[in-house]
Amino acid sequence: MKFDLPKTAAVFIVIIALGVGGLAAAPMMGTSTVLMMVAPSMIAFGLIMLALGVKHGEYRAAGR
Repeated sequence: MKFDLPKTAAVFIVIIALGVGGLAAAPMMGTSTVLMMVAPSMIAFGLIMLALGVKHGEYRAAGR
């Protein structure tokens, strides 16, 4: 399965939405805390991991 930009963005958004939705629904912390602190950190971490994954895939595809 090939991932192009729209598929990757859709999967990224779905994963972040599921995580934020689950935390917002759980009685562990307030919704404002989840939206203002947890969601941005999840997005930043996800983007960093996506960039690392893409670079690793490029490295593996090059056959080094």
